[in-house]
Amino acid sequence: MNAATRLSHIDARGRAKMVDVSAKGEGLRLARASGRVFMRPDTLERICSGGMEKGDVLATARLAGIMAAKRTAEAIPLCHPLALTAIDVQLAPITEEEKSGIEVIAAVRCKGPTGVEMEALHAVAVACLTVYDMAKAMDRGMEIGAIRLEHKSGGKSGEWNRAQRADEQGG
Repeated sequence: MNAATRLSHIDARGRAKMVDVSAKGEGLRLARASGRVFMRPDTLERICSGGMEKGDVLATARLAGIMAAKRTAEAIPLCHPLALTAIDVQLAPITEEEKSGIEVIAAVRCKGPTGVEMEALHAVAVACLTVYDMAKAMDRGMEIGAIRLEHKSGGKSGEWNRAQRADEQGG
């Protein structure tokens, strides 16, 4: 592999390494991610009505997502610890024709030398897992999925949007 195609997180011997971001300038970084927990309609109804035995599922999952974003570097080995300046985690019911569940959207911001995509994705994943944990006694068949980056801005690579990317690819 030549220097132009070498991945920044792999050293010359092919071993994983943390990227040195000390020479990068600080800039505003923003990332938004989403994910879903699919469940039976009666499970969703009980979550939304506040009737789960473990307590307020949506409030607990929101806090779990916030905490997860702040601790991403502890869970994902090559992520840098970042001083996040804003974390917003939103949970909303999904009532589609064939699927019901909870959609989780996390937006994370910082002023720093590297992006916050992993923090947003980690927030979504942990919030989804928290919904599962709090409702599993009622519905062990829940499914977590569609965890994905929706938007990122800042840094050398600039802005990226899933919606624009899908339009460019005809999908």
